[in-house]
Amino acid sequence: SRREPPAGLGLELEVLRDTRNRTIRALCGQRSMPRSVWDLPAGQRRTLLRHLLVSDKYRFLYCYVPKVACSNWKRILKVLDGALESVDVQGKMDHKSDLVFLGDMKPEEISYRLKHYYKFLFVRNPMERLLSAYRNKFGEIKEYQQKYGVEIVRRYRKNGRNSAGNDVTFSEFLRYLLDEDVERMNEHWMPIYNLCQPCAVRYDFIGSYERLRDDADHVLERIQAPSFIRFPERQAWYKPVTAQTLHYYLCNTQRRLIKELLPKYILDFSLFAYPLPNITSEFCRQ
Repeated sequence: SRREPPAGLGLELEVLRDTRNRTIRALCGQRSMPRSVWDLPAGQRRTLLRHLLVSDKYRFLYCYVPKVACSNWKRILKVLDGALESVDVQGKMDHKSDLVFLGDMKPEEISYRLKHYYKFLFVRNPMERLLSAYRNKFGEIKEYQQKYGVEIVRRYRKNGRNSAGNDVTFSEFLRYLLDEDVERMNEHWMPIYNLCQPCAVRYDFIGSYERLRDDADHVLERIQAPSFIRFPERQAWYKPVTAQTLHYYLCNTQRRLIKELLPKYILDFSLFAYPLPNITSEFCRQ
């Protein structure tokens, strides 16, 4: 069953959400920002519509962001739709089957849902999300090591021609991101701004990974999900990124690299009110 957050925390969350909403409105109010999905260039619109999942039964749209609990939300969508028995079904997720994407609909169907459905997404500290993608994809998944790893090592390491792509360093990964065009990036490291376009879509709720349980409960209540549906526990094999891990990676990476990369993710930091990474020598000595 779902829990009410303690009263004090409830207030704190309200203030945080309010600040985030105000920040988004202020930044999105600037003239250069898109006002609607139809203002977006075709490629950006296609990316967005491929990331908006639809529940017609519960009248909501969820913009999924890889590395921000999206497998669990997809599980919930499948259970709501009757395609999956329980959110606790173990094993890896099939990320395509039994899901409805807004991009598969006609323009008038898209507009109707954007106007009338409850819309939400979940965000995460950008550096933490990148580190999570790096550790998962290059540490554990052969397909990524072969598809991206081999190329990254070849490009950024002296004598890196014979690498199997399974030993990409975090610095090499960041150098690769520096050279990548954000609009062409793999979804696991594409900025959240580009995946979900929070200026073109007026989200009703933006939850965060840091308060996942409370924010997820809030959404489940809001969409009037049956009470037996609760947010799943983390999979046993999941390796969380702790503050210590992030500290270790940030402090063992050239400062220049991180500083040069920030502009690519600056909208994720500013729109969602995340502090820029602390890489001062004082912080790194701790």
